[in-house]
This record gives sequence, C-alpha cells and structure tokens, in this order.
Amino acid sequence: MKNNIIYTDDIHFSYTTAEGVAPVVLDGVTLGIEEGSFVAVLGHNGSGKSTLAKHMNAILLPSGGTVYVDGIDTADDERLMDIRRTVGMVFQNPDNQIVANVVEEDVAFAPENLGVPPEEIRRRVDDALKAVGMYEFREHAPHLLSGGQKQRIAIAGVIAMQPRCIVLDEPTAMLDPIGRADVLRTIKTLNRERGVTVVLITHHMDEAAQADRLVVMAKGKVVADGTPKEVFSDVEGLKAVGLTVPQTTQLLWELRQAGWDVPLDALSDEECAQTLYYLLTEHPSGKSL
Repeated sequence: MKNNIIYTDDIHFSYTTAEGVAPVVLDGVTLGIEEGSFVAVLGHNGSGKSTLAKHMNAILLPSGGTVYVDGIDTADDERLMDIRRTVGMVFQNPDNQIVANVVEEDVAFAPENLGVPPEEIRRRVDDALKAVGMYEFREHAPHLLSGGQKQRIAIAGVIAMQPRCIVLDEPTAMLDPIGRADVLRTIKTLNRERGVTVVLITHHMDEAAQADRLVVMAKGKVVADGTPKEVFSDVEGLKAVGLTVPQTTQLLWELRQAGWDVPLDALSDEECAQTLYYLLTEHPSGKSL
C-alpha cells in the first residue's frame, strides 16, 4: 500500500433486494490509488464503478475484503471522520449537495460542522471558490446558477474540507458540453496545481482520456488498468465489454481495418491530425509509420 491514499484489497459487495436476492456488484476488486494521481474509472452501466466510488470514503462497506484510506480500515467506526476528511465525495446531481441559499454559506457548511474557527472558515471558503473559478458568485443564490456552476460550487464545498483526495461520481452526467468542460478543467487544476488526488467515475471517453491512469470495470471486476493510450489501444477488448473509444481512436482503428498501418495511441485531436497528415504526405501507400 506504499504511497496509496486508497487501497481496496479483494473487496466484494452485494446489494440485497426485497426478494432476498443478492446480486454481486463488486467481485474481488484490488486497486491502489496513488496519492497525487488522476485516475478515471470507466465502465458500462451496472459495471460496479459507482458502487466502488462509494466504498472509497465509507459510504458503503465491503461484504468481503478491506478498503483502506490513508492506511485506515473504513470499517473502523471510530475513524470515520478521519476517513471523510481525507476523501471527499462529489455526486452526479449538484442539487443534492447544495444546502444553503447563498453560495458562500453553502461552501462554509461542511467546515462549520467540523468545528473549524470562523476566521479559518472565511479563508477556506474564499480559497475554495477561487480554486473553482466561482469567487465572483459568492453572494449569489445557487438555484440561479447553471448546472456547471452548481457542480463547481459542490466541488468547492468539498475543497473547503481540505481533503487530500476527491472522488467524483459521474459529476458531468447531467451537464451540457460547456458545463462538462468547466468542471473537467476545474478537476484537472485541482490535481495538477494543488496536488489533490482525483478519482473520476465517468462514462465519457473524452473525459477518461485526460486522466493519467484509466481503470476499466465490467461485471464487478477490473478488466483493464493502464494509461489511457494503453487502454484505448485495445479497441476490440473495450467493445467486448460494451464500451466505445474516443473518436480519434475509432477513426485510426477503422483505418487499420482498411489496411492502413497507423498507431492507435493518438488520443488528442492534435495527435490524430498529425498522424493523418504524416500518413497522407509521407506514406500515401499505407506503409508503416
């Protein structure tokens, strides 16, 4: 578990239905999240990714196996506050996390409940709102903001608790493209400029492609784990578990199927365009790049 802020050790989990049936949702997941990393967890609906997220700060406890947060067993009730201070959660619908009628009061809510002194709360609130680019809206009513702005306020509320890790469970699922871009930009800034560990649960391929590491889940198991370029290069493997790939990878894969020898790891638009330019100008016959 060295340098892992979160470590799941062979965890299993089942939800018990009203009929007493307990379908397996997590089936032996062992996974380490290194401190300071940006990890995206990708999977089809029902893959177990959101259930895994809820295990990362003890919202759920495993039926079998152990989850450690900064070395603390999440089953240790006496350390629950330490776990929640270390790992903050942001959910899909920001309206479920916003509790006050003024933005800055909402961001102050969690620190107040933790007993943080008023002058420190003021500093944390201002700092958190600046971190997500929402300081100028501090006196606004949250319900008048856009979906993307609300989600950034929800993230600021978590930042004000000063967690070392933030787990975001499909935070852009309800947002338009502009809101999605704003939230993702905020997430990347927190990770790269502030060193916050980020675990992003998503079903958007373009979001997953921007992480440092990509974990793919299917039927409660981890079926792929590596850099986005490594994982997305296995187009057939991802299609087998019901997932697509970024449009850039899909284009290059289709060229390969047509007989052109092109690499599949040009994820960004710029890399893909450069690959195509090189192909058309230097290797018009389709020879190896």
